Amino acid sequence: MSRRVVRQSKFRHVFGQAAKADQSYEDIRVSKVTWDSSFCAVNPKFLAIIVEAGGGGAFIVLPLAKTGRVDKNYPLVTGHTAPVLDIDWCPHNDNVIASASDDTTVMVWQIPDYTPTRNITEPILTLEGHSKRVGILCWHPTARNVLLSAGGDNVILIWNVGTGEVLLSLDDMHPDVIHSVCWNSNGSRLATTCKDKTLRIIDPRKGQVVAERFAAHEGMRPMRAVFTRQGHIFTTGFTRMSQRELGLWDPNNFEEPVALQEMDTSNGVLLPFYDPDSSIVYLCGKGDSSIRYFEITDEPPFVHYLNTFSSKEPQRGMGFMPKRGLDVSKCEIARFYKLHERKCEPIIMTVPRKSDLFQDDLYPDTPGPEPALEADEWLSGQDAEPVLISLRDGYVPPKHRELRVTKRNILDVRPPAGPRRSQSASDAPLTQQHTLETLLEEIKALREQVQAQEQRITALENMLCELVDGTD
Repeated sequence: MSRRVVRQSKFRHVFGQAAKADQSYEDIRVSKVTWDSSFCAVNPKFLAIIVEAGGGGAFIVLPLAKTGRVDKNYPLVTGHTAPVLDIDWCPHNDNVIASASDDTTVMVWQIPDYTPTRNITEPILTLEGHSKRVGILCWHPTARNVLLSAGGDNVILIWNVGTGEVLLSLDDMHPDVIHSVCWNSNGSRLATTCKDKTLRIIDPRKGQVVAERFAAHEGMRPMRAVFTRQGHIFTTGFTRMSQRELGLWDPNNFEEPVALQEMDTSNGVLLPFYDPDSSIVYLCGKGDSSIRYFEITDEPPFVHYLNTFSSKEPQRGMGFMPKRGLDVSKCEIARFYKLHERKCEPIIMTVPRKSDLFQDDLYPDTPGPEPALEADEWLSGQDAEPVLISLRDGYVPPKHRELRVTKRNILDVRPPAGPRRSQSASDAPLTQQHTLETLLEEIKALREQVQAQEQRITALENMLCELVDGTD
């Protein structure tokens, strides 16, 4: 008589639980735009949700502690002239968020720690480079101020938000609409999925497709891909018979999948949220009322089903809290922010443990808010793993840090030396030279004036924060 051996795993009994009613965020008009992004972004300080807005696109930003009913006149972040399609918090500055819109622009916003009294309408930076709607945003995991955007023009642009410049343009790699883009852990590679049913691994700095797999999932519906801790690619998609399917792939051998599992016949695109610390992937389908989660290991069948969190209401979107924002005293290993039609409900994933002590095995050192590289260093070819922090004593978000944008002036870039076309062009008149020097002096004076004003604004903001803290 053979006995079935149960697989050993500390995550085998992970369970999900919806937060109490008073911990939800009520009366939020969640966007009804038909787009397959998560519509929600969260970090240890703020919750951001794309909302319905007349005459353009908007999203709401709430301090995490501001639970309960949200006032209908609560200030929004408005600046786009068409619906917002995606939002993403900067991993290295909890007060900076980027938004992508149907109006072809990307905007970068600085969110104050205090509650604003009116709508935030002025971004600190508007990035214009796409010719069609921009539907995907993704910050670089280790380099400061590096932001990726992908648009309906089938182009991926990588920006330096510190200067407003395009660092890299990947415009000839995708013949059709891009469905998803994901960085690997050190930001040296991209995994992309496209309407042409091809999964691609791209080296963005070389502008090369390193590996590709056609029809990783044979269905025509959108596919999603994320990198795993082991360097594999986890994908979700559809079979030819429109069944939902998940797959695990080795980029060094795309011929056969490491694992391929059929799931169900629902038509909602499965959004994968991967936690590299536990190697658990959570699958949330738009329109589903459940979250399924799997553990990815080196043992067959490699993708192990753990459990399903089910609720009554379907989800319109989902936010995923970074590890540093979790409550380690309650053995919380993941927290989601589920969007309903008119509210946002936290869902907490917990490992049942009796001890109140810090659980080292559940909380290895995790990426913190400090970047490992500057944008120029990354662009020059350097790679670095994320700067890790310990969660043993909990995580306290740093105070407001201002993002400074230094736009480079075209006059600072000297023309390349080379043969001149004509004799008259080689001898610039003295008057032009004098005008150029005058302009440069004026620009220098203006820069000094702007810096002085920025310092004054920062001082006033700090005074306002102190006043607000004193009245609370």
